[in-house]
Amino acid sequence: MGNDKPQTTNEKPRPARQVAGRAQLSRGLVQVYTGGGKGKTTAALGLAVRAAGHGLRAIVFCFMKTHGTYGEILGAARFAPEITLRAVGRETFVDRENPAPEDVRMAREGFAEARRAALSGEYDLVVLDELNIVLDYGLVPVDEVLALFRDKPKQVEIVLTGRSAPAAVLDAADLVTEMVERKHYYPEGVYARRGIDY
Repeated sequence: MGNDKPQTTNEKPRPARQVAGRAQLSRGLVQVYTGGGKGKTTAALGLAVRAAGHGLRAIVFCFMKTHGTYGEILGAARFAPEITLRAVGRETFVDRENPAPEDVRMAREGFAEARRAALSGEYDLVVLDELNIVLDYGLVPVDEVLALFRDKPKQVEIVLTGRSAPAAVLDAADLVTEMVERKHYYPEGVYARRGIDY
C-alpha cells in the first residue's frame, strides 16, 4: 500500500483525478491474474466494481465465459453504464488442440475490439477475462497483446485473467497474482453451485 493511509470514517473519499469533467486514473498499469486456483475472474470484476465506485469507467471482455448463466456476467451487468460487458466468443468449449476457425476468428475480432476500447480513451479499466487461455490456445498472437501493453494510453489500466499466462505476458506485466489451489471441494462431491462457483 506504500504511504497510503487507510481512510477513517471522518474523511471524505478521495476521488480519482478529474479530467474533462470525469474521473480518470493518473497512471494505468497492467495486471495479470493467473494460476490454477479459483478467483481470477472474481478478482477482476471486483476491481471493476471498485473502479466504478470511484467514477471510473470499466469494460470487461469475456473471451471464454460468454454464456449468460455466469453469475459474474449477470452481476456486473447491473452496474451499467459504469461497467460495460462484451461477450466475444462462442457459447461452447474450444478444442485446445484443434480450435475451430470460428473460434480463432471470434477471438481475434474480440481482441481487436478490446484494443480499440483500450486506445479510445473512453475507458479507464479494460478487463480481458480469460485472455490468458486464448493466448495459450494460440487463438490470438502473444505479440499483439504485448503491443497493446506498449500502445495503451498511460492512464488506462489493463487486467488479464485466466490460467496458463504466457511467460512474455508475465514479464511485461506490472502486477502478477497467481491463484494457487491448496484445497477444493470438488473431489468431495461438491459440484458447481449457482451464485458461488458460476
